[in-house]
Parts: sequence; structure tokens; C-alpha cells
Amino acid sequence: MRVQTADFEVGAEIAALTAGRSDIGAVVTFTGRMRADNAGQPVAGMTLEHYPGMTESELERVEAEAQARWPLQASLIVHRVGTLRPGDNIVLVVTASRHRQAAFSAAEFLMDYLKTKAPFWKKEIGADGRAAWVDARPSDDEAAGRWRRPPAREG
Repeated sequence: MRVQTADFEVGAEIAALTAGRSDIGAVVTFTGRMRADNAGQPVAGMTLEHYPGMTESELERVEAEAQARWPLQASLIVHRVGTLRPGDNIVLVVTASRHRQAAFSAAEFLMDYLKTKAPFWKKEIGADGRAAWVDARPSDDEAAGRWRRPPAREG
């Protein structure tokens, strides 16, 4: 798990996580990138803020929760902070397991958490230069609600 201002290279991150591992049968990745619009409105940029120390601890906690819920061989969260522009990478989630279903479920769980509960604060800058803080969407909260009950551990 890393919180950083620098960009990341998806292929290099996957290669580093899986190097020398013959016990991994499935790797699922999600890369979130900044769009040039939000709800049809142009966006010129975004600033992502976090509380150092607290954010990393919380991401480590949720990553450990994913590993407790599903039989993962490995996982990784990389989240950027600072000023971003349309087309920039924002977040990378990688989950690796012996079987695909565990990797898919764990990746969805981690992304739902990142969209709704992770301690990041997002301010979008419109094409007109106005800035506005952005909250999680109700649809994001609904998606995250499915994880309230712990699933049976998949094998």
C-alpha cells in the first residue's frame, strides 16, 4: 500500500507484485483515472488531500480486511494525492489469488471502500476555475453496502 504524489506504471506494479509467484492463478486490476468531466460538467483539474499517517493506517486496515475475507496471495493499493489533471492515474488496486472469483470480489470490495470511506478529500476545479469539494455518490454508497455482511471465505 502506498500513498504518493508521483504517477505509477500499472504493468511495473503488477510485475513487482507477482514476480516469482507460481501460486497465483488470477490477477485483477483496477486503475482509476481522472476524467475531463463530472456529471457532464467540464473539469480542469483536481486536488486530492489526505491526513498523513491516518490515511495509510486506514488503507492498511482495509487491505488486511480484504485478505481476511478472501484467500488472496497478494494485494496492492496505490493512491495518488496532490494536483491531478484529466487523463492522470489516480488509483491502482491489484488483487491476486489462486482463483479469479476471490480476486474479483476483493478488488471490488477495495474499490467500493476507496470510493466511499477512505480518508481522502477531493476538490475539483471546473473549467471556469471554480473549486468544489466532491462527496461520494449515493450509487457508490449503495454499492459499498453489499459488503456489510462478511462472506463465506472462498477457496
